[in-house]
Amino acid sequence: MPEGNEIHRWAARHQVAFAGRPVRVDGPQGRFTDADVIDGRKLERVLAVGKHLGYDFGKDRILHVHLGLQGDFTEGSGPLPPVKGALRLRMWNAAAIRKPAVPGESKRHAWYSEDDGTGHLDPEQIAWVELRGPMDCSLYTQEKWDELVNRLGPDPLNGDGPDKMIAKVRKSRKSIGELLMDQTLFAGIGNIFRAELLYRARLSPFRSGRDVEETTLQSIWKDAGLLMPAAMIDRRIVTTKPADRPHKRGKVLKEEAHYVYRRNGLPCFVCDTTVKKEEVAGRNLFWCPTCQAE
Repeated sequence: MPEGNEIHRWAARHQVAFAGRPVRVDGPQGRFTDADVIDGRKLERVLAVGKHLGYDFGKDRILHVHLGLQGDFTEGSGPLPPVKGALRLRMWNAAAIRKPAVPGESKRHAWYSEDDGTGHLDPEQIAWVELRGPMDCSLYTQEKWDELVNRLGPDPLNGDGPDKMIAKVRKSRKSIGELLMDQTLFAGIGNIFRAELLYRARLSPFRSGRDVEETTLQSIWKDAGLLMPAAMIDRRIVTTKPADRPHKRGKVLKEEAHYVYRRNGLPCFVCDTTVKKEEVAGRNLFWCPTCQAE
């Protein structure tokens, strides 16, 4: 599932490409039935909070998109391509699609670890986007959008502070590994950042929230505020420090990008202990039993 860095990246790209002008919208698959409500209207702004996107077309016309596990965008320049597959929604700039396509006219993003951000169009060159496979693509009223935002916890990428999160975590008996996946506490944190932030804090994922020091929670929040914006440059999340990688110079290799995420059965870069895996909060959790001892 895309994490907050990717959602904010989409928001920033689509803000540049479409905001401030009338936008055409349709739902070729037939599952998005409210296209006529926003088609041709001016897109005021693109919002991102946690793992949610909001395309604000004016009062009570906010297109909500949650990509879920399968959702993804394709973007391109030049004329609209033929409709293919389970295409939930298209959005395009009527003037831009009449222009010739630029080299690399469209690209569907690869799995995050394979996508280093190269070869993408500049946001100003985007004429259209296609959305496939989202968990949700529907119109929200302003009230419904506000309810969503109020339900979510602070978002490191929106400049939010951690006080609200810290107060709740420090009262909880649940493990910090479970709490980090709670979007009402940490908006935008997903499975990759959960594993890596806990490792970088040298914190056991099984320690209860109430037993985690406030200074440690503040440190985790500060770390998220550094790692997540860096991951907005492309979709690749790199959390290892050069000194800890087998190859300490040059481009970060795929297998060296993370300390523990999906490295179960392999030796920890720091202590050589075998990285473990266990399901926590419905997702696989990865940790080093030595560096993150209870």
